[in-house]
Amino acid sequence: MKKLTLIAAAALIAGTSALPVLAEQPVAQDKANKLGAELKAQGYDVRRMEMEDGYIEVYALKDGKRMELYFDSNLKQVNRKGDNG
Repeated sequence: MKKLTLIAAAALIAGTSALPVLAEQPVAQDKANKLGAELKAQGYDVRRMEMEDGYIEVYALKDGKRMELYFDSNLKQVNRKGDNG
């Protein structure tokens, strides 16, 4: 009986520790299409988009520089990082 309880507890811990990974999901396709089109019009070459910590992270190139752009759920830019060179 003790083994069964330990196995059940281990399964519960393993299952709940995976929840943060499940929270980071791909960006909804309609938002991704809209945001991608807007950024392309601004001269960005979008490489990847993902949702993390409630923000849409966009990894792109512009004028040969790597950029990280962060947008809220309303597609408003909230932060930007890029190469200095």
